[in-house]
Amino acid sequence: MKVIALIAVAVIALEHLYILWLEMFAWTTVAPKVFRSVPRELFEPTKAFAANQGLYNGFLAAGLIWSILIKDPVWSKNVALFFLGCVIVAGIFGALTADKIIFTKQALPAIIALVIVLLV
Repeated sequence: MKVIALIAVAVIALEHLYILWLEMFAWTTVAPKVFRSVPRELFEPTKAFAANQGLYNGFLAAGLIWSILIKDPVWSKNVALFFLGCVIVAGIFGALTADKIIFTKQALPAIIALVIVLLV
């Protein structure tokens, strides 16, 4: 993949590493400031659910990082497209079921990255 595509994929991977950290390790400390629409009293009882969700975001980040490390350009592109597609699906589902802003913060950046990867 060309440099711009690598950067786009890396940005999405970093976003999902941040979500992993937030949901797995900072759910009761930092997350209440990020997810202001969730009542504060729900963070402690939902800690295990959030950690599970964070783990899945970590898998998405790992797949995107893997795509960057693959030397074969065709294989690298295909892996990137697959994991970007997964991020897009997760972002759309989150927007439909949890909060519409998830589309803008998760799905839309992944769509842009996917288009960049397709164009290079």
